Amino acid sequence: MKIKILIADDHAIVRYGLASLIATQDDMEVVGQARNGKEAVDLALKANPDIVIMDLSMPKMDGVEATSVLHDRLPSARVVILTSFVASDGIAHALDRGAVGAIMKTTDDSALLPALRKIAAGERVISPDIRRQLAANPPVPELSPRQRDILEAIVRGLTNRDIASQLGIRKDGVEKHVKALLAKIGAANRTEAVAIALRKQLLKV
Repeated sequence: MKIKILIADDHAIVRYGLASLIATQDDMEVVGQARNGKEAVDLALKANPDIVIMDLSMPKMDGVEATSVLHDRLPSARVVILTSFVASDGIAHALDRGAVGAIMKTTDDSALLPALRKIAAGERVISPDIRRQLAANPPVPELSPRQRDILEAIVRGLTNRDIASQLGIRKDGVEKHVKALLAKIGAANRTEAVAIALRKQLLKV
């Protein structure tokens, strides 16, 4: 019986490249291609794949959220993150949400295909580069929607008064949110918070 694989990536060239590679394997078949996370979930629920190759950064629904939804609604599908950058936070959150692997897009075909077979057999596969990054640069805890709004406003250079007006809350409430946010992401001040947000790609900016 062939390993059924669904590919989710917003770049057509990546999808087609992976599909072409998988088509050369006698024990694998592509059962769907998705351009975003929402489409990945919808197709997976219909095609019931053994493996979902999931990009992290996609429109409509990102790879972390799509992984979480599939883990809840289709736990038999084993999600492997395939990414072009070592962003420890996104990868760690996806692994926490149910992904069973994380592989760099630069991985050679000779290593990628065996990795997919291991994942189909129930193993957990994480690229050495990703393991090193997770160890050297531990991810920050996931931000709440309100904390994400506050951080986005800080990155945009808004003052506490501006943020209060934008979010419709009191200025002293903003101050408490900012203080809690800085502590959560390990930043000493706003400037450091912006640097961490950009370095760790905590926001879609």
